[in-house]
Amino acid sequence: MKKLRTASLLAAGAGISVLLTSCIPTPPAQPSPPLTSSAETSTPPSSPSTSASGTGSGSAGAATPTGTPRVVSSDLEAPWSVVFRDGTALVSERDSARILELAEDGSSRAIGTVPGVAGSGEGGLLGLAVDEQGRLYVYSTGAEENRIQRFDITGERGALALGDAETILDGIPSASYHDGGRLAFGPDGMLYATVGDAGQASQAQDVESLAGKILRMTPDGSAPNDNPFDGSMVYSYGHRNPQGLAWAKDGTMFATEFGQNTWDELNIITPGANYGWPTVEGIQEAEGFTNPVQQWTPDTASPSGMTHVDGTLFIANLRGSVLRTVPVNDPTTFTDHYAGQYGRIRDVTLAPNGELWFLTNNTDGRGTPSPEDDRILGVDLE
Repeated sequence: MKKLRTASLLAAGAGISVLLTSCIPTPPAQPSPPLTSSAETSTPPSSPSTSASGTGSGSAGAATPTGTPRVVSSDLEAPWSVVFRDGTALVSERDSARILELAEDGSSRAIGTVPGVAGSGEGGLLGLAVDEQGRLYVYSTGAEENRIQRFDITGERGALALGDAETILDGIPSASYHDGGRLAFGPDGMLYATVGDAGQASQAQDVESLAGKILRMTPDGSAPNDNPFDGSMVYSYGHRNPQGLAWAKDGTMFATEFGQNTWDELNIITPGANYGWPTVEGIQEAEGFTNPVQQWTPDTASPSGMTHVDGTLFIANLRGSVLRTVPVNDPTTFTDHYAGQYGRIRDVTLAPNGELWFLTNNTDGRGTPSPEDDRILGVDLE
């Protein structure tokens, strides 16, 4: 067990500055295999060390979208995350701080507003997660910090209401850029959170800071005894702005990460590993760092939310404006779907009816919204 002082860990989270910069994990001892794209409409990244041409041979037997997506819900305002509670979809709106409940016909109603949200730029009301007791976990930006809060939800479907906030973790560094913000429960029942470097790139290498990390905690917000750093929630470090989390059936943990201006990444996360930012970005030959299993140029990617279904990772991409699939049995390959058809895509998840839902993000100030934006779209899988 490596030792870490929790008091100084939280103290380090208090001082933050607003800035933008890079996100990128770094290499293990061996170089990654060549990148192969089986894209329907993909724009392969170019790299001095990685080729993106090929046939996508790793996708056999994996889930894939089929047909034309349908509009599940429309007229959303900068939505960020969608989760399900007892079959009912809940959506976070970044700028309004509202939690929305979706009806079966796609109409939405606010169940409440998260108090004290004061984010600007990329901050605001971000990730959501639901535990086995139906409690809602929320990652949001306050006046001086990011925090994770838990809410009871009362009422029946169609009349849900947000209860009082219980803060389970505060002092997370915040800024107008690189706030991370994704929440997800792992197969071990622990709550995971992605935290950006908040514009303080050097903090990503400091295991006593929460910035530039993936955190692992109990549902009550304490550090599990089997975390890699004694008494700390830090699970992995050296991240710039990670935003997607998913687990394969065998428990392998994947995370997506925004790079600076060279490489965005797909990483396999192992406890205590250092993914290199800001020392390295993308696949490198640098001792002591863990390489991504795949990398893309930011203009073709900007990967945000991610989910796993039947051997396939589905990745929502913002600048790339594409839904990307990566087979778990060959995570060096990818296939692109609906490239450029729906604009920026922020999140993706499996709905209770078996459809794959993906969430557009064209009203966030960086997209070109259509009259119906933002939307949740649903598509069948085969």
